Amino acid sequence: MSVMDESGMFKVQQTIGSVLCCKCGVPMPPNAANMCVNCLRSEVDITEGLQKSIQIFYCPECTCYLQPPKTWIKAQWESKELLTFCIKRLKNLNKVKLKNAEFVWTEPHSKRIKVKLTVQAEVLNGAVLEQSYPVEYTVRDNLCESCSRFQANPDQWVASVQLRQHVSHRRTFFYLEQLILRHDAASRAIRIQQVDQGIDFFFGNKSHANSFVEFLRKVVPIEYRQDQQLVSHDVKSSLYNYKYTYSVKICPVCREDLVCLPSKVASGLGNLGPLVVCTKVSDNITLLDPRTLRCAFLDARQYWRSGFRSALTSRQLVKYFVFDVESPVGEATVGGQKYALSYVQIARESDIGKMFYVQTHLGHILKPGDQALGYDIYGANVNDNEMEKYRLSVKNGLPEAILIKKCYEEQRERKQKKPRNWKLKSLPMEMDDSRGRVDPEKTDKEYEEFLRDLEENPELRFNISLYKDKDYQASETASMTDGEGAPTVPIEELLADLDLSEEEEDDDDEENMAE
Repeated sequence: MSVMDESGMFKVQQTIGSVLCCKCGVPMPPNAANMCVNCLRSEVDITEGLQKSIQIFYCPECTCYLQPPKTWIKAQWESKELLTFCIKRLKNLNKVKLKNAEFVWTEPHSKRIKVKLTVQAEVLNGAVLEQSYPVEYTVRDNLCESCSRFQANPDQWVASVQLRQHVSHRRTFFYLEQLILRHDAASRAIRIQQVDQGIDFFFGNKSHANSFVEFLRKVVPIEYRQDQQLVSHDVKSSLYNYKYTYSVKICPVCREDLVCLPSKVASGLGNLGPLVVCTKVSDNITLLDPRTLRCAFLDARQYWRSGFRSALTSRQLVKYFVFDVESPVGEATVGGQKYALSYVQIARESDIGKMFYVQTHLGHILKPGDQALGYDIYGANVNDNEMEKYRLSVKNGLPEAILIKKCYEEQRERKQKKPRNWKLKSLPMEMDDSRGRVDPEKTDKEYEEFLRDLEENPELRFNISLYKDKDYQASETASMTDGEGAPTVPIEELLADLDLSEEEEDDDDEENMAE
């Protein structure tokens, strides 16, 4: 049959012919084997010789699977990692071409994992046949070496990481704890102890401690030293058993600290400062000059080369009243944070009659009538040689004050009775008072300050996980204006706290009711 197209030419419509199957006589499109799909599958089974069932070993303590001969791989139920592990365990799979793989649902407590595989292979006369078949994995519980050692003796550890920061507060450890939980970095630790000025992590394998130290290097500026102690020695086989200790020291410069840079460091950073404010601590230290809005970044290697310390820390912040704020004369964005340079008129809360006219980088958020926290350089007794040198070298002297952040104390007092609708998770830490007593009242106060910092600084909570508090109930008697103006965490940033044990209990209750 011919059809005329737009140009007036006739085109012959092509049709695909059909042939009869040589086995059953059913019409079908022609192929190299001259057989239909059903007859071809009855004649040839491309899954012959492939494994249909296999046994795998699973450690219930650390949720790892054994990759022979001695490698343990961590994988969650029905995850991509578990699917890859299951496929790699199959032998002779290279004889066919794998097209698709997916899990088949099974009961979690059945100790069975089923995977449906779709494979292709060439059969008679080059015809390509595609076939699907299930593979059943029998899961056997078997403790890994580190978990079995821990079950036999909980104090049996091979490597320990002693994390320390020589400062007067624990704010850095609160933030670091959330980063560890977010990235699941301490999942292989067999024990965690909280000590004065730090945390100790104990591992059953040296490689796990190495991985944890590498994680710390990526999130905070550290320097560390590795030591080893001989535990036992087998003379006949020349085997040595060691215990390894990593002494990790975190940079003592913290966020919101005031630093007076040494002259060599300041000149190396383009004559920055030398009075600068530390605005962020990650793998780099971000330093901002509050009077010029210039900034610089120091990595761990650059910092430990000079090793300067903070002249004033957040423990020495003083409250100021803001009376006048002039229009900004300059703006800058540092690390996603916006700053505006302005002149402000302020007075200390303790001496309201003494006015100061200073520069600040907070001109974009301060208004007349606000309160701010800053460093009282005018009346502070600073024990820092670099600041004394700088005080004598400048003609006009040091600034009377350097503001650090806006204060929301009045707004927080009005919302003091309101609970937070979010919460944080914590590591399972033990208290060790043998190496310095930890004051619980001081720790609770510092933790409350850390929670307030999270509410005030969106950039600070960017890398951590905040969860909805299921026990939160809004107060009906509280006024809608209570705490108005105080920063809060938007509900869009909160995650649902998933508790699998509660879900399983609910499912069991539903089944019992159905029965």
